[in-house]
Amino acid sequence: MGIRIGMGVDFHQLVEGRNLWIGGVHVPHKKGALGHSDADVLLHAICDALLGAACLGDIGEHFPDTSADFKNIDSKILLAKTFELIKAEGYSIVNIDTMLCLEMPKIKPYIPAMKQCIASILEVKENDVSIKATTTEKMGFVGREEGLMAYATVLIQCV
Repeated sequence: MGIRIGMGVDFHQLVEGRNLWIGGVHVPHKKGALGHSDADVLLHAICDALLGAACLGDIGEHFPDTSADFKNIDSKILLAKTFELIKAEGYSIVNIDTMLCLEMPKIKPYIPAMKQCIASILEVKENDVSIKATTTEKMGFVGREEGLMAYATVLIQCV
C-alpha cells in the first residue's frame, strides 16, 4: 500500500465588509477574510496539503486567482474539485490534521460543523478530521487581528 503525506498552509488578510468563512462554515465576526474566492483559509490549506501529497502542484496552479472562473467561488467547490483530482490518481484520504491561527473570533463552537462539512466533501468520517486552533498571544499580524492562517497535514493512500 502506497501512502503519502502532504502539508498545506494558507494566509488571508482580515478586513471589514467581508464574510468570514472557515472550514466551509460562516463564522460571524466583524471582519472577514480577503481573497479572490471566499478566502476560506482552512479549506485552502487542506487543498494544498492534498495536492502536495499526490504531487499535483498547488491550489494556485489548479485554481488561479487570475481567473474569473474562481472569483468569489465557494471554497467547498475547490475542495471537492481537489478531491476529484486526487481520486483520479487512485488515492483516498486516511486522515487530516489542521491548525488555525487567529486571535478572534473563538472558533471552538464551530468546529463540529466544520468537521462535518469537510468530512462530507472528502468522504471520510468526522473522526478522521482534526481541527485545532491557537492564538499567537497578540504577536504579529495574527495577534493584531490583521489576518489569519491555517496549516493542514494529510495522509493519503493508494487504493
